[in-house]
Amino acid sequence: MWVDEAKIHVASGRGGNGLISFHRTRTNPRGTPDGGSGGRGGDVLLRATRSVGTLLQFQNQIHFRAGHGGHGGPNCRQGKNGTDLVIHVPVGTVVRDAGTGEILADLATDGAEARIARGGRGGRGNKAFTNSARQAPWIREFGEEGEERWIRLELRVLADVGIIGFPNVGKSSLLARVSRRKVKVAPYPFTTLAPNLGLAEVGDGSSLVLADLPGLIEGAHEGKGLGDRFLRHATRARVLLHVVDLAGVEGRDPLADHGLLRREIEAWEELRAKPEVVAGNKADLLPPERVSAEVHRFREAGIELHPISAVTGRGIRELLLLLGRKLQENPPPLAAAEAPARRVWQLTPDRVPFEVAEEEGQLVVRGPAVERLVRRLDLSTRDAQEYFQTRLERLGVLAALKRRGFRPGSTVRIGGQEFELTG
Repeated sequence: MWVDEAKIHVASGRGGNGLISFHRTRTNPRGTPDGGSGGRGGDVLLRATRSVGTLLQFQNQIHFRAGHGGHGGPNCRQGKNGTDLVIHVPVGTVVRDAGTGEILADLATDGAEARIARGGRGGRGNKAFTNSARQAPWIREFGEEGEERWIRLELRVLADVGIIGFPNVGKSSLLARVSRRKVKVAPYPFTTLAPNLGLAEVGDGSSLVLADLPGLIEGAHEGKGLGDRFLRHATRARVLLHVVDLAGVEGRDPLADHGLLRREIEAWEELRAKPEVVAGNKADLLPPERVSAEVHRFREAGIELHPISAVTGRGIRELLLLLGRKLQENPPPLAAAEAPARRVWQLTPDRVPFEVAEEEGQLVVRGPAVERLVRRLDLSTRDAQEYFQTRLERLGVLAALKRRGFRPGSTVRIGGQEFELTG
């Protein structure tokens, strides 16, 4: 079974908690802080590999989670980092955010890797809070939660030439003719239900990879027939080979068919500018004068038609040579590793670290840094509460509250919790 779409849920690991601990001896009964910090949570990585050819594995398993970080220990022991989770996907997989549709990664080469969910940072133990002013702090942090998200995986086959056309025009027969690929050929529509890849040798000693894409129909870009599921596979191809039934075996006009399918192609922005070669198959079923007439008719419409026969081999060698020249004229895009290094410097505006608002008669403080401080600190100890208030003062939160009419002893809501500040 060939599967080219999947929706999965990934979650990175939670960071470990820091520890409050003191190393006490007979000569030092109060003890020396030695609480270790927690380890970071594991990341979720997607890695492309040629050993996987389909997304079938994600039909049975859709939830993936990396390992959690270990908690800090006494004697300044660091918690163990969570184990990263590596998910292997086929080469050519596009990763999208399931909610927004944003492309997160395009794993188009073997070994390409993308971090989809970053593990949470570990919390610091009380040893990390020790300084000349705080020599025995009862302060620690909780580990951060990991990231989690739903993502959509879309597999797009990698080929030099994408063979497109209406059903029963002979695409599979052509692929079988030019390569050693054994494909199913039958006289009914949609015989091909999944893309087939074949390697063809060109007369000049080079070779090219062709992809036989399932038959398309009018309205394919809107999902009709096998629809846009297979149109997207053509986006990887550098050249499109449009095959039409020159003999019109099923009573269809080859020129009209080309126009219909061309409109479907142009409806996809990624396919609109791709170079195209048009081949008229089943030329062996027509007399030579009729073939010449069809070539002339296509030429009048501004289309260069190349008559071929997948059965007898007529015109196949010339077609492969033409495809080889087209590929040379349209080299693959420069890989990221080969791209020339370029450093761009730009000014970015300062972000507002927090904002103070009033809701239902109560002051509310919002901001990533402030809310993260509330979320991570273990505020069950007096030392932690004093440290928290000192941090708010340094961030400018207390000054902003006073400008809004705050009085010591009043309650303020930060990160969903209420605090009575004395500053």
